Amino acid sequence: MLRVRPARLEDLDDLIGLARLAGPGFTSLAVSDEDLETRLGKSVDSFALKTDAIGDQIYLLMLEDMDTGEVVGLSAVKSLIGHNKPFFNFKLLNIVQSSSVADRHFNMEIMLLVNEYSGASEVGTLFVHPKMRGTGAGRLISQARYMLIAANPTRFAQTVISELRGCVDGEGYSPFWESLGRKFFKMDFNEADKITAETDNQFITDLMPKYPIYKELLSDEAQEVIGKTHPDGKGARRLLETEGFRYENCIDIFDAGPTMAVPRDQIRTVKDSRVVKAKLSERNSHTHTALISNNNIENFKAVYTGINIDQGDACLSKDILVALDVKVGGLVRVYANRISK
Repeated sequence: MLRVRPARLEDLDDLIGLARLAGPGFTSLAVSDEDLETRLGKSVDSFALKTDAIGDQIYLLMLEDMDTGEVVGLSAVKSLIGHNKPFFNFKLLNIVQSSSVADRHFNMEIMLLVNEYSGASEVGTLFVHPKMRGTGAGRLISQARYMLIAANPTRFAQTVISELRGCVDGEGYSPFWESLGRKFFKMDFNEADKITAETDNQFITDLMPKYPIYKELLSDEAQEVIGKTHPDGKGARRLLETEGFRYENCIDIFDAGPTMAVPRDQIRTVKDSRVVKAKLSERNSHTHTALISNNNIENFKAVYTGINIDQGDACLSKDILVALDVKVGGLVRVYANRISK
């Protein structure tokens, strides 16, 4: 059985191992072991915090195989971005170029450095072990983040975003970076990515051009990858789109990957999940498949399983109750789909 739970301090070795597997361009994991340890500690503190207010918290979730105890994936929610550390994007805008003398009239795209998502919440750091891909593990660790948000929405902002990795190869080559970023930062992509992950981003403010950049001035290869998702992230993008996230012409300033956004209360899992009572199931067959959480941020647990719905209550097997750390009669949050006959 796969279960999502809060990260613990003893997960450090597993976190480091997954970060190494993630590879170049995965900015949130492209940090030192010491920084990963610090982030892990901050997550533990965030889950333990008694509050109903938004703040500078990070919630790191681990996907564990309960049969073996192995951690096989992770994801995270940042409650507030752009507060202590500037959050930059390029915004793509259309402008009209016109000349009656030359008899020319056409549209051109420019890229403008913006921080319009400062103050939003962010879901990210979605990664599952390669051996788990295609098993539903990615869907579980991704969707569990929205069950966490739904457990206490006031801890999170009205807008939720997600940055997807752009086109970067295994050696850290990014067409967009080579055509634009390298000219202003005088460093390779991996170095810039590492500095972004480990510092307050002041170097971006210092070095990034402040004026609009015409897209047409970039190489054809760079233009081609603008707003495109890394091949390993296409599944993650589909999951985001299913939840209501949309690409609004904002891209990462380093690899041109798309930034997706959605109003918090319009996230499908947040909007359509329901809190019901838990009952002990006495049947072997199931009427629904469901994502279920214990609706408790401090002790958050989530699983994906078959259940029965009885008079609005969720009938769960004993092992599911144990996995969720819920007693009979306790409350659970359910996002369910009826099983087709």
